[in-house]
Amino acid sequence: MFEGFDEFDVEAGSTTVHGRRGGSGPPLLLLHGIPETHLMWHRIAPALAERFTVVATDLRGYGGSGTPPSDAEHRPYAMRALAADQVEVMARLGHHRFAVAGHDRGARCAYRLALDHPDAVTALAVLDVVPTAEAFARADQRFSLGYWVWSFLAAPAPVPERLVAGAPEIFVDHMLDTWAQRPEVFTPEARAAYVEQFRDPQRVHAICEQYRAAATLDVEHDEHDRGRHRLRCPVLALWAAGAAVDTWYDPLAVWREWADDVRGGPVDAGHFLPEEAPDEVAAALVAFCADPSSYRR
Repeated sequence: MFEGFDEFDVEAGSTTVHGRRGGSGPPLLLLHGIPETHLMWHRIAPALAERFTVVATDLRGYGGSGTPPSDAEHRPYAMRALAADQVEVMARLGHHRFAVAGHDRGARCAYRLALDHPDAVTALAVLDVVPTAEAFARADQRFSLGYWVWSFLAAPAPVPERLVAGAPEIFVDHMLDTWAQRPEVFTPEARAAYVEQFRDPQRVHAICEQYRAAATLDVEHDEHDRGRHRLRCPVLALWAAGAAVDTWYDPLAVWREWADDVRGGPVDAGHFLPEEAPDEVAAALVAFCADPSSYRR
């Protein structure tokens, strides 16, 4: 996977960030979701690298990135901290302005990055999410059952940490196999990498801390920005047709409450868009990130 890409480990703030870089052209940062790592982009990164300098990283706590200590408020694992990591990584790689595309947790990091560092972001793509505060504000029975991981991993330590550590392969495979429309797309290598990180107690704790921060600090930061700060860059929203984001929300309407320039639509895939529909997602990202003003879907 990632043939022609170079691996790197870069110091950022209080941690290190692991990733891969390849291609040439305008910079494009790719951020992954749970239960994955930057490897989730392996089916589209080579195509993107024909037009862009592609940087795919592991979020703080995941994959090969660091797991710095947390605190009582979970501040080191708020999306604000994760976004600051990514801005510093890109600057150290020589990219002070860049496009960013994120899936799932990575999308939450990406839009927080665009809100906190608006001068750094040329274009923002968010895959299969609505903003965190919106999700909690609109939560209902469907949310409680469908997004069970939000409550489970945010439960007080060490309950979720111990339970996940007891059967990491069941935890990961359940998400991959039930959230995907085409679970056969996950290669054995990718599945093994995703499971392996959940065998590390420090990583499991870090990921749980991220969910605890989501339910507290991330909501607080979103609510502070609501009506005060808007996403200044063009926004592309893609989501899984017929799945949670598609049926629970009007995604374009939700994102237009946060940004003036929003476009996008559903993709015939399950939750894991870049792995399940790589050609469509790659084509959309190439067209949008190359020239957001002319992108039509």
